[in-house]
Amino acid sequence: MTDFYHHLAGQLAQLDQEGLCRRLIPMIREDQGRIAAGGRLCLNLSGNDYLGLGGNRELIAELYRQLSDRTLLEHFGPGATASRLMTGNGELYARLEGKLAELYGSESCLVFNSGYHGNTGILPCLTGKGDLIVADRLCHASLIDGMRLSRADTVRYHHLDYDHLTEILRQKRHRFRHVFIVSESVFSMDGDTADLHRLIALKKEFQAIIYLDEAHAVGVFGPQGLGLAEQEGVLPDIDLLFGTFGKAMAGLGGFIACRRVVADSLVNRARSFIFTTGLPPVCLSWLLLVLDRIPAMRSERRRLQKLATELRRELTRLGLTTDGNSQIVPVVIGESMGAVRVAKRLQEQGYWVTAIRPPTVPAGTARLRLSLTATMDQAELAPLPGLIAEAMRA
Repeated sequence: MTDFYHHLAGQLAQLDQEGLCRRLIPMIREDQGRIAAGGRLCLNLSGNDYLGLGGNRELIAELYRQLSDRTLLEHFGPGATASRLMTGNGELYARLEGKLAELYGSESCLVFNSGYHGNTGILPCLTGKGDLIVADRLCHASLIDGMRLSRADTVRYHHLDYDHLTEILRQKRHRFRHVFIVSESVFSMDGDTADLHRLIALKKEFQAIIYLDEAHAVGVFGPQGLGLAEQEGVLPDIDLLFGTFGKAMAGLGGFIACRRVVADSLVNRARSFIFTTGLPPVCLSWLLLVLDRIPAMRSERRRLQKLATELRRELTRLGLTTDGNSQIVPVVIGESMGAVRVAKRLQEQGYWVTAIRPPTVPAGTARLRLSLTATMDQAELAPLPGLIAEAMRA
């Protein structure tokens, strides 16, 4: 048994030596896009609270003004205490899923406990032997795990390389019963976006099914904040649209907008849905509140995109390696130790930036992931590119 613990300690020491060891750091959330960590107040550039709802004191206070003896258990209970198929399926779920289906114009919507629960449960449920999954190489780890858990054949095409995707489909489509094209709309580590029109054209040409993860687009893109598919006017062409509540909606959980037969199949066969306790009622109450607000937050969406555009422009002017066209602005450093060193320097200067390292990103592409929030101010972001450049030279 002692050898086992020595083995684990050795693995951790090796990660530390390579600049890959991760540690949990206690933090206190503040408003205006800030957090307190280690006794220091920092601008939070590592979160996903894109619209600033998680730090909106007035909105959170509005939620709790609904608290009363009548609503205490049904709307503000701290736990569901059972799976949804047992006794954990309160009426708030029906309201939330109905509201989502109405917004997305879909036959049905089904809520999962998290984005990870959804992405690891949906593909294994809907695919099997004789099916093929073709996914963008930079899809999120939860999608990769879902593919691994499925019994389908899987192939990953080069990131945003639709010629490569076409080649794969031409070579393999005829051998399989169903083919699923899997992509994110906004890629979480690069901040770039998929060409949805191209994906839909390939879907139609090869009679495929599109699974689109809109985790980082919900709330941020589209006239009503429904995501990139809404912005591009292609919502009816997306077969399986998955979104999360834990980012721009500042809540907990995920959802799929789909046909009713798909939702019914997931209720009956998706293990990550069946074998887990439902979400706490207080979480569902929050989601219902913010869903009524997000469609009207157009000025916040415009402001967020303007902040990202200006930051990306200044990083490029200073010769730093960046990419993307969303609220996620990467700065590629290269080696992990260098990324850790630069991030630590920025934290000391009041910018909470974390180093993104393998296996989250490919080896040799460790980076800073600058994640913006609509409540941030251009003046406080302005010094950041120069500080990054200085830290990289140090």
